[in-house]
Amino acid sequence: MQLSTEFQPASPDVSMPDTPDMTAPSTPYAAYKIIRRNGAVVAFEPSKIAVAMTKAFIAVHGSQAAASARIRQMVEELTANVVNALMRRQPHGGTFHIEDIQDQVELSLMRSGEHEVARAYVLYRERRSEERAKQKQEQVKDHALFCTENGERKPLDLDQLTALVQSACAGLAEVSAEPILNATVRDLYDGVPMDEVRKSLILSARSQIENDPDYSLVTARLLMHSIRREVLGEEVAHAEMATRYAEYFPLYIKQGIEAELLDERLMQYDLARLGAALNAERDLQFQYLGLQTLYDRYFLHIHEHRIELPQAFFMRVAMGLALNEINREERAIEFYNVLSSFDYMSSTPTLFNAGTRHSQLSSCYLTTVPDDLDGIYQSIKENAMLQKWAGGLGNDWTRVRSLGAYIKGTNGKSQGIVPFLKVANDTAVAVNQGGKRKGAVCAYLETWHMDIEEFLELRKNTGDDRRRTHDMNTANWIPDLFMKRVMENGDWTLFSPNDCPDLHDKYGKAFEEAYTRYEEKAARGEIKHFKKMPAVNLWRKMLSMLFETGHPWITFKDPCNIRSPQQHVGVVHSSNLCT
Repeated sequence: MQLSTEFQPASPDVSMPDTPDMTAPSTPYAAYKIIRRNGAVVAFEPSKIAVAMTKAFIAVHGSQAAASARIRQMVEELTANVVNALMRRQPHGGTFHIEDIQDQVELSLMRSGEHEVARAYVLYRERRSEERAKQKQEQVKDHALFCTENGERKPLDLDQLTALVQSACAGLAEVSAEPILNATVRDLYDGVPMDEVRKSLILSARSQIENDPDYSLVTARLLMHSIRREVLGEEVAHAEMATRYAEYFPLYIKQGIEAELLDERLMQYDLARLGAALNAERDLQFQYLGLQTLYDRYFLHIHEHRIELPQAFFMRVAMGLALNEINREERAIEFYNVLSSFDYMSSTPTLFNAGTRHSQLSSCYLTTVPDDLDGIYQSIKENAMLQKWAGGLGNDWTRVRSLGAYIKGTNGKSQGIVPFLKVANDTAVAVNQGGKRKGAVCAYLETWHMDIEEFLELRKNTGDDRRRTHDMNTANWIPDLFMKRVMENGDWTLFSPNDCPDLHDKYGKAFEEAYTRYEEKAARGEIKHFKKMPAVNLWRKMLSMLFETGHPWITFKDPCNIRSPQQHVGVVHSSNLCT
């Protein structure tokens, strides 16, 4: 049978009925279009319907049917019926799919009583449909995606990807593997590295989080699969990790010590016992953002190659915390259980450094910068060393003399605190906490310091950039007396700390009495370097800068000291970075 499902013109040896009204590009058909199976839109030509019907009759009655006047007349009438049926459906023009036209041809043949011809036409359509499906499969096979891994080119195993995504979706009712796989395959190209395929899976799953929060768990599980492959060097399913964790853990500790990342004392633990305590099921409780953050910042690596899995990470932290305990293994397992179950989480420096060769575990450090050049740069060096291992700094700069203050050693005048603050600011930028995050520091200054007005402007985006600290936090250390003067519309006097050194170590009534005495000395001319201004003007500038730049923060000296449980140790000169 030689039917043409695409309404191809008749072959030269087939005589067609004379249908000039249908073959001519007449106006009634100009408004109609046909959508072919490949999506192409072509003109509507009724003559092609006649060609298809004629071939159907020839397939049943033989070649003599082409010369039969009866068949020619019947084809013409049936073609007109099909065309009229289509016109009635869309009288003002439109588009028809080729399958709709062939359905009408079948219907017209059945209604005319030509059941054998109709049956032959139906069987032909089915056979052509099967041929097209087979051809499509062969095309897909011919154009199958290939990936590269370890320098080897191989076909992309879609079944393996499907199984991986389905396992990541297991137990989550509102998620589906299909949109993740579709988005992944859509973005791939021939010869794509396998690492890019895994990243594409993760990104495709991440894009679905806005549709349902459970996709965050799916994304985390896909990321966990990639992490396992990076750390263990092979594809390992989650179900295997119950035994693999115990095998991997002692090797990881040894590898970390050999790379001079871990404390050598960790080898003194019963590593087999600790490895057996690792709970692989807790890998499934991560949300995507949490696991990605651990991978980017916290997991130990050797030349950017991660050597740490999540449960080993928590056990390493627990071992570092338990080093000085009597029953170290028991305490380490206890610490591990509260950390890995998310019942408690240590501070960032503890997670970074516990169990390593540099076990600096505190988050914040407070220092007071002395009023001499050696002391100032020693303080900046201490800032750098503390920031190197993820410590945040709160620096009290109140002791450093102000701009224009006399320097006895050089018989010159001070440049004030701002140039040194600029150095401290740039040090915080340069020391990036072991490559994990930017250094962080906050400078504190008491409100009576002569440099307070410039201090307020350190975070402004205008002015001399050499006197700006865009990366440093700043905070006012305000005594209650200043707020009293603001409420009373009184004056406020600014001093250089080298002229009133004891103000720094006083608070409450003692500070008020000492401050008043220094104001009296200034009034008598005993102190030459000072500035007097309305307290409300300074307060207004503080609030304006806080509104404009978010800095300096407002902190109060007297409440911090009055409520301090460590008054026997000394005066509190600043809060920390996290104020």
